[in-house]
Amino acid sequence: MPLPFSLSRPQCCRHPLTMASGSTSLIWFRKGLRIHDNPALEYASKGSKFVYPVFVIDPHYMEPDPKAFTPGSTRAGLNRIRFLLESLVDLDLSLKKLGSRLLVLKGEPSQVLIRCLKEWDVKKLCFEFDTDPYYQDLDVKVKDYASSAGIEVFSPVSHTLFNPEDIIQKNGGKPPLSYQSFLKVAGQPSWASSPLSTTILSLPCVGHIGSCEISEVPTVEELGYKDIEQVEWTPFRGGESEALKRLRESINNKEWVANFEKPKGDPSAFVKPATTVLSPYLKFGCLSSRYFYQCLQDVYRNVRKHTSPPVSLVGQLLWRDFFYTVAFGTPNFDHMRGNRICKQIPWSDDNELLAAWREARTGYPWIDAIMVQLSKWGWMHHLARHCVACFLTRGDLFVHWEKGRDVFERLLIDSDWAINNGNWLWLSCSSFFYQYNRIYSPISFGKKYDPNGNYIRHFLPVLKDMPKEYIYEPWTAPINVQTKAKCIIGRDYPKPVISHDSASKDCKRKLAEAYALNQQLNGQLSEADLVNLKRKLEQDQDQEPKSRPRRQRKLMT
Repeated sequence: MPLPFSLSRPQCCRHPLTMASGSTSLIWFRKGLRIHDNPALEYASKGSKFVYPVFVIDPHYMEPDPKAFTPGSTRAGLNRIRFLLESLVDLDLSLKKLGSRLLVLKGEPSQVLIRCLKEWDVKKLCFEFDTDPYYQDLDVKVKDYASSAGIEVFSPVSHTLFNPEDIIQKNGGKPPLSYQSFLKVAGQPSWASSPLSTTILSLPCVGHIGSCEISEVPTVEELGYKDIEQVEWTPFRGGESEALKRLRESINNKEWVANFEKPKGDPSAFVKPATTVLSPYLKFGCLSSRYFYQCLQDVYRNVRKHTSPPVSLVGQLLWRDFFYTVAFGTPNFDHMRGNRICKQIPWSDDNELLAAWREARTGYPWIDAIMVQLSKWGWMHHLARHCVACFLTRGDLFVHWEKGRDVFERLLIDSDWAINNGNWLWLSCSSFFYQYNRIYSPISFGKKYDPNGNYIRHFLPVLKDMPKEYIYEPWTAPINVQTKAKCIIGRDYPKPVISHDSASKDCKRKLAEAYALNQQLNGQLSEADLVNLKRKLEQDQDQEPKSRPRRQRKLMT
């Protein structure tokens, strides 16, 4: 399948259907920040004399929040905001090549949209369907106004391979709760055998702007992010052009695509990551998941053999749709309480341990290096994510998965509401996966891939001279070794906040009792049930032999 790498530059308003009608359309970009496979954009341009391509700078997503634990807004870290702005600049350049431009406005999105619909006398409103509850609420407000004003609304499903509503309907009104049952219900995408529209030759012009305040895509400085002290930012640039470039590089290596097997990736590879790193482009819709799917199918048709779902690259796209579908059909999917598919577990509220994990101060170099990569790059390998999520929740610290979810939601450039919540539910053994005895070791797991500790040395330079025998457990190094490595544990790098062996046993014991109570009460635990269980677990822990290694409460600052 040819990639849409070039766009011709036509004369403004030379659109085949422009003169057939005098109507005006508005295309509202949120995700779907691309030209290729964009049915909302195509529909907006058909039969229209003018098309207004709009993006609204949402203050609660973009404006600086001085109270946040890292630079960024209330909802997003600065890495993701940068990535989004780069994606918007790229989209604007592509639109200009087609004789149009991106109109950037600022304010509460539904209020801004309704004002624009009135000002520009819009007859057709187009935007990509979004399952995120925040956008669902916005869409209701905008569609209600459009309906009352006689404006046509076109909101196609193009962010996912399947329409989640269709899958839920086929499954008797409930989302399938296992990957295999999802595949059985979903079948093949209805559009998969037909070519997708990947190029647009021209777009109608933008009409008169009127009194609406339009701007260019702002810089991070113009948004108010000044004097930010961070040496290293994400190496991944946003935008459709970069997405298609990365896609081309991936699918040109047909053998790698054919043999891709997710569990076998190397989480310590950072110079050249062991995955496509297309997730942030899929998150913002810079790359169409449907187009990616068809490109992969083209590769599979031209190789002798290839891997299959759930481990193949197509399998990863299907995992994405699985989580989207479950999230869309499950009330309170992003919470433990009120979530019918989530185990009710009396997690710890230890904010000191949460801060140590978030700020890479656990004393376990493999865990801390991953958290540094997250903070600096806004991205890390999926197995690295598994390790730190397990460590925070069911593996060692027993901290609530919602708190870890919030950190990922803020810092990841590919943070996606459905997938992020789904993965935390899975990795905390709160839903989907229940084998809580299987734990990622914060010591041996990373060593399996990177025995020399190069990943740790890069992201934790304080340990760069530590001998490889101690790089994963530097607290075991003799003091003369620590001195030679210029890293005294407890001074230059923290001691472990817990003993992994004893902490993991505690976690397993707590989960066993929580699971038993969930089964006994059929998952219908009250707040009082959780409080009583938490008290019992703490009493049981206090009655354990005092010889057990105690958690070190004093953390490095």
